[in-house]
Amino acid sequence: MSDFFEKVSSQVDPFKKLASFIPGFSGYVERQNRRDADKLLRETVARRFEEQWSRASNLQVEMVSSGMLSLVDDMEKASIALRTFIDKISGASRGYSGLFDAVKINEKELEAIYQFDAAFFDLGDQVKTALDNVEASLGDETALPAAIRNITTLARLAVETFDRRSEVVTGSR
Repeated sequence: MSDFFEKVSSQVDPFKKLASFIPGFSGYVERQNRRDADKLLRETVARRFEEQWSRASNLQVEMVSSGMLSLVDDMEKASIALRTFIDKISGASRGYSGLFDAVKINEKELEAIYQFDAAFFDLGDQVKTALDNVEASLGDETALPAAIRNITTLARLAVETFDRRSEVVTGSR
């Protein structure tokens, strides 16, 4: 996420730059930049998972067309699990929410948040690979159920990771 923060920070408008000279205001600007960076990061993660959700939906249609009706419900569960994560990360409060002012995030907690953020990208890659596996297993009805379950598991792990990240942000862990 530090790349996102640096990107947002480098695009500070002249007013914010001038206002950063006011005592106490620089902390506000930094918090706002972190909120903007957090929003940018979540939008990027959501977009990547949205691509995979679309692939999962297309695979589900392909399964219906191929007559693999017994596994369509399982693929629907995997799609719903992906959609749940996408909705959760997209609909989260902006940045570190209004609680950022009430909950002081120290360097250790910030590092933990960055690790969760990196995990989202890793999970996105794992979901992509799992969907590749589903696609490759379409003709193999013995391997396909496990491949579909893997997607559901990864999507649930993404939701759990987001929930744990939220606990760090709100200080409730």
